[in-house]
Amino acid sequence: MHLVKSLAPAVARVSSVEAFRAGFGAFVGLGLVGLFLLSPQIDTELGLYLVAPFGASSVLLFAVPNSPLAQPWSAIVGNMVAALVGVAVCLSVGDPALRVALAVGLAITATILCRAVHPPAGAVAMTAAMSPDAIADMGFWFALAPIGLGTVALVMLAAIYARLTGRHYPFRQFEDPSAHGTADRNPTERLGLSEDVLEDILERYSQSFNLGVEDLARLIGAAELLAAAQTSGVSTAQEIMSRNLVTVGPKTAMKDIADLFRKHRFTALPVVKGDGTFIGVIFQMHLINQVRAFAMRHNRSYVEALRRLLDLERDKPITAEYIMSVAGPRATTSTPIGALLPMMADGDTDAVPIIEYGKIVGIVTRTDLIAALARSAARGTASAAND
Repeated sequence: MHLVKSLAPAVARVSSVEAFRAGFGAFVGLGLVGLFLLSPQIDTELGLYLVAPFGASSVLLFAVPNSPLAQPWSAIVGNMVAALVGVAVCLSVGDPALRVALAVGLAITATILCRAVHPPAGAVAMTAAMSPDAIADMGFWFALAPIGLGTVALVMLAAIYARLTGRHYPFRQFEDPSAHGTADRNPTERLGLSEDVLEDILERYSQSFNLGVEDLARLIGAAELLAAAQTSGVSTAQEIMSRNLVTVGPKTAMKDIADLFRKHRFTALPVVKGDGTFIGVIFQMHLINQVRAFAMRHNRSYVEALRRLLDLERDKPITAEYIMSVAGPRATTSTPIGALLPMMADGDTDAVPIIEYGKIVGIVTRTDLIAALARSAARGTASAAND
């Protein structure tokens, strides 16, 4: 039974959207490289041709861009070092079987020493070792073209594609500024652990090839938030959400929205259709962004911009549907609190709408979460005092 279970997939289930994103990215990347930079026919004079290891590199660059094995240094240096090793072995060893085995083994050793492990590099060394005629013509030029040139092109295309599809490549560095542009780390990653300590953890558990320091920090932070939520005594969004909501319609004017924010001191206003169907949410920041954009565009002060925007509403109203957010996080009444905490911990979202069957039934604000955690802490303190 244990053996059967060990043969099951080890990778967590991935959405079909992510699978398509990765596959389409590899298609675009290899297609552009093949179309504009390389030729499917072997050109031993210039070295501008496709090699099979580029397909393996594409799997890493487009499917698992967060892997340390897929980062630019690993991909570019790893492939080029392996190519140099493969060429050297090919030019000096005559026996085909020994040549292939030696090229791959030495390439693995060399890339590890260069901190540039990239699995397709083994295939690069093997390709060189299995192509004595081509290598005899090209020599060490093979490491520059096609290997170096092709890998650099794939890395650049992967970085552009990741940005266009909302991913991060190359992956975040531990010393990167927070989402607010300050030197402080994001709240979910303030662990009290230094980069050296996190690197030591990865080394101790032999995970350096699988996980970066930044990713480890984010995972530990997420685990701490979940643990805190599980000990809070509150389990789902339904227990803490605000139910008596003030909402606006898509045609509600900006002036009326501003009046509601001022009157109720809300941080968010849900936008719903006439039948109660949820279509978006407006945060106070959306109004501020409108004023800021108008002020910069027309070279006015913020006060002048606000007055002008409200005057414009008489002729060309700015309504809720133009400033609301439709892509923010959402939850249901059964969503665990542990899943809500990361949504608001880094400051990108002030409130999460609670949706059931397309209609909003409540909203959980950052204040609701803080109040719930404060009550739990108070109960814990009282219980400890009684003990």
